[in-house]
Amino acid sequence: MNTMLEATLARTHWRDYYELCKPKVVALILFTAAVGMFLSTDGWVPFNAWFWGLIGIGLAASAGAALNHWVDQEIDARMDRTSARPLPRGHLSSRNALIFALALATLSMVVLVAFVNVLTAALTLASMVGYAVIYTMFLKRSTPQNIVLGGAAGAAPPVLGWTAVTGELHSEALLLFLIIFVWTPPHFWALAIRRRDDYARADVPMLPVTHGIAFTKLHVLLYTILLVIVTIMPFLVQMSGTIYLAGALALGIGFVYYAIRLYRSEGDDFAMKTFGYSIFYLSALFAFLLLDHYARIAIRAWFIN
Repeated sequence: MNTMLEATLARTHWRDYYELCKPKVVALILFTAAVGMFLSTDGWVPFNAWFWGLIGIGLAASAGAALNHWVDQEIDARMDRTSARPLPRGHLSSRNALIFALALATLSMVVLVAFVNVLTAALTLASMVGYAVIYTMFLKRSTPQNIVLGGAAGAAPPVLGWTAVTGELHSEALLLFLIIFVWTPPHFWALAIRRRDDYARADVPMLPVTHGIAFTKLHVLLYTILLVIVTIMPFLVQMSGTIYLAGALALGIGFVYYAIRLYRSEGDDFAMKTFGYSIFYLSALFAFLLLDHYARIAIRAWFIN
């Protein structure tokens, strides 16, 4: 019986550490980082850059997520959405969560410096600090523009993937950064509209709390329109072709539709649908980038041969 109990506790403990890493968020981060890798070259991505790059970036993203749990544990305990996380429920000690986060962060830097390159390690560290320290500790608690100013950290993954392969920054990688940077506010504000009471109870100055729902809905719509404009830029600079353009426009029209429906709806009736579509939107947009990239390579190779 004792053995069975210990096995159950160990399994629960493992799941708690896993939850600290925010695996769904990390999965999207790794996907956009991988797209950045593949877009950076017309050939195959070197295996070492792909494997160790994603390992290092994934470890850093997990470390940032765990640090976010550690910093926000008191806020999380006051919010319905986050009160079941491991730290508020007492499943993990604050000390163990911090040690776990710092261990992941250290391991990510070792992997990136040893097996990828110093530039990627430096940018990854900056992104991790930007999210876990600058955003979580300061911006989140001090300004309703927190998600706009702090969005740079979340927009970094495709740049990290690009530099992991090439060892250098490039304007096209920064364009991928810009897309995610502009996508972040309408994505997160849609969720914040639904969870505004949670944020108010936790004294977090999210835009719906400080400026109201109607003001936030307007900004979701305006940022969505700006996003559609920004996503046309890869086609305009000949980074991508017509396959991407068609996908970006179709997805953009869909996002604008959801933003308009949210703007016209009563209260938070359409908030979670808009939030859900925003996640699909970003994944599909980057999938179109990847599809277009390799379609153009195949067409060029066909004409050459």
